[in-house]
Amino acid sequence: MADTNVQVKEAVVVTPSEPTPTHVLSLSALDSQLFLRFTIEYLLVYRSRSGTDRSATKARLKAALSQALVPYYPLAGRVRAARPDGSNLEVVCRAQGAVFIEAISDIPAAQLELAPRYSTQWRNLLSFHVADVLRGAPPLVVQLTWLPEGAAAVAVGFSHCICDGIGSAEFLNAFAELATGRRGISDLKPKPVWNRHLLDPLIRTNHQRSPATCHPEFNPVQDVSGFVHRFSREPLTPTSFTFDRRVLTQLKKLASSTTRPSELEQSYTSFEVLTAHVWRCWARALQLPATQTLRLLFSVNIRSRVKPNLPDGYYGNGLILGCAQTGEKELVENGLGWAAGLIRRAKEKIGDEYVRRVVESVSGSRACPDSVGVLIVSQWSRLGLERVDLGMGKPVHVGPVCSDRYCLFLPVHERSDAVKVMVALPNSAVDKYEYYLTSQHSF
Repeated sequence: MADTNVQVKEAVVVTPSEPTPTHVLSLSALDSQLFLRFTIEYLLVYRSRSGTDRSATKARLKAALSQALVPYYPLAGRVRAARPDGSNLEVVCRAQGAVFIEAISDIPAAQLELAPRYSTQWRNLLSFHVADVLRGAPPLVVQLTWLPEGAAAVAVGFSHCICDGIGSAEFLNAFAELATGRRGISDLKPKPVWNRHLLDPLIRTNHQRSPATCHPEFNPVQDVSGFVHRFSREPLTPTSFTFDRRVLTQLKKLASSTTRPSELEQSYTSFEVLTAHVWRCWARALQLPATQTLRLLFSVNIRSRVKPNLPDGYYGNGLILGCAQTGEKELVENGLGWAAGLIRRAKEKIGDEYVRRVVESVSGSRACPDSVGVLIVSQWSRLGLERVDLGMGKPVHVGPVCSDRYCLFLPVHERSDAVKVMVALPNSAVDKYEYYLTSQHSF
């Protein structure tokens, strides 16, 4: 089910504005992971601006997209399997192009800033939906939808196989600079870097390659609560809450006060305490059995955690999953500081050697993180998406096209000290989750 009040006026393929290399590029072991074979879908909402010329704006964005596809030419290619078993991927670069769509809708811009009524309500704001990235679909889709009173929504879909959140945000800001004329192709910073070989598995002679199951996120756990059935059968309801500096400070103080002084080497970060709070509220709302094993998975940027560091402009998947694991009883009863400590330790153990072992484990593998008892958190609030000015000002809302069980931390317009938390839960758990999340007693 999706909102039907979107009418497509034009859908075209946009190719690079200049000749680009024709060849096949290998994707890294991290790029090729089975669980990354989906589309990252951003929704940017822009409020009305007087005197907006729709035809001129559309032409400007199409021209900028064509220019951006010169340095980022793999986004104009097509992803395919490099092996018969589909474990490794590559990009065929022949300037095939990206898709650009123009549409109109009667959805008010202010409505898009709120949580949707159901997960796929805004599906048609990115009407070209890629179900399988390996079936010749374009890895990049941009849809400009005109809203009432001169407002606009820009939805962008990226193949996660080619770029991660940081890389896609760098592309969007480059696209914006080209669209507004702030920079030309040769002036883009950082300049995009492919170099996927930097994350090739190392050749080791002193030990056998570690299987993927050496990393906890890949180990299956027993589903003692009907967790998978509940999330697949029960309708999911999106939620959205904003946490300002005052509340984040409260959470930090509480986390520190509930941690033994010998275990607290430094203050907790906003990410650690907010993630711990959301995780505990999520678990309590679901009312899972005390014996259910729970996992929190979160993206960790490894660009500066490997040796040598990945270069500026590396837009491939420079992330791996941090994994905090515990039982439901321990998570709920041991307090905020204990949960924040789990998250911190899961993050701190990710260094060069850990990353290399993950790369070895997933190379040529079809391993996928287990989904039982799992909450996945992704921090979009630090990507720079709130700066993407396409000539219509900065977006007043940044979020996903479809809200699902992934928990997203989103930027808040003109409030750099605030974070918006969006996640969808089974309908029967929503009221409890909202109560725990906002109640001072649950801190």
